[in-house]
This record gives sequence, C-alpha cells and structure tokens, in this order.
Amino acid sequence: LKVVVPATPYDAKGLLRAAVLDPNPVIYFEHKLLYRRIKEQIPDGPYEIPLGQAEVKQVGEDLTIVTYGAMYHQVVAAAKELASAGISAEIIDLRTILPLDRETVVASVKKTGKALVVVEDSYSYGVSAELVATISEGAFDYLDGPIGRIAPPDTPVPYSPPLEDEYLPRIAEIAAAAKELAEY
Repeated sequence: LKVVVPATPYDAKGLLRAAVLDPNPVIYFEHKLLYRRIKEQIPDGPYEIPLGQAEVKQVGEDLTIVTYGAMYHQVVAAAKELASAGISAEIIDLRTILPLDRETVVASVKKTGKALVVVEDSYSYGVSAELVATISEGAFDYLDGPIGRIAPPDTPVPYSPPLEDEYLPRIAEIAAAAKELAEY
C-alpha cells in the first residue's frame, strides 16, 4: 500500500500518473483547500514523479522543515519570514507518506543539525510521530537541539471555518517555532 499527498499542481499530475501506473494499491489524497488556490504551469505531456521520493523544495543551512500536502504552503510562507530574520530553512516536501523517504529527511537533518516537523494530521500516532522517530534514529548524533513538531491537537477537526483556522498550524506559529529552534 502506498499513500500519496501532493502539495502542488505539478506534483499532483506527476504523482497521479505514477499512482495509476503502479501495480500496487495507492491511496491518493488531494487537499480540497488547494483547489483553484495554487496555480503553476505544468507540462502538457505525461510525466511521473516516483512514489516514495521526497523533494527538497528549498535548500537551507540553519534548520530542516519537513512537511507535506497543504501545510507545505504554510511552511513556505513561514520560511519567507525566517529569511527576513536571517534564518535559512531547508524545506522537504514528502509528497508520499507511505513509503516514507527516510533517507532524504535524515540527510537534510544531518546537514542542518535541526529539525521541525509540520503536519496537518493529529499530533499523536501519525506521520509526525513517525518522522520524529526517523530523525531520532537516523540523525540523533547530528542534532543541535530538540526536534520540533507542530501539529493540531488530538481532537476532532472542527467543522466551523473560524474554529478550523484556529485548529490548523498557522504561519506565525511555524515561524516562531523555527526561530526558537534556530537559536539553539
């Protein structure tokens, strides 16, 4: 079983084609928040993005931020705030959460020495917990500070849009946590 969560139109097309062509079952999650909000040019012809391969979307030196799906765009906005404060963040978009590209995550954390995981799923027992475990097991000796994790609380997602806005990680929250981590 494979699980795909694209964050951009380019990735959505390439991952969808790869999912259709894959002989194994693939669950393909598209975040409806991204519909008609995120626009970019994509090639007319067919292309595939390999399943299970994360992408370093922004190279940085001070800390690694790992994310996927709609949170990627929150992280990019937070990274712009960080850059204005002189903090260089490396951003990894997982694109596929099963299988998890552990090698890319660990290599980035070994390079930067700091890690912040930002997800939209629950804080406990989810992708963020798996990422923290992966970083702890693969890059512990390289860490210069604690592994940060930003995720919603372990409660049901509220239906009300204002409550949902409070529930989900926000740009200011991500930037503040990254700044604090960068100071270690």
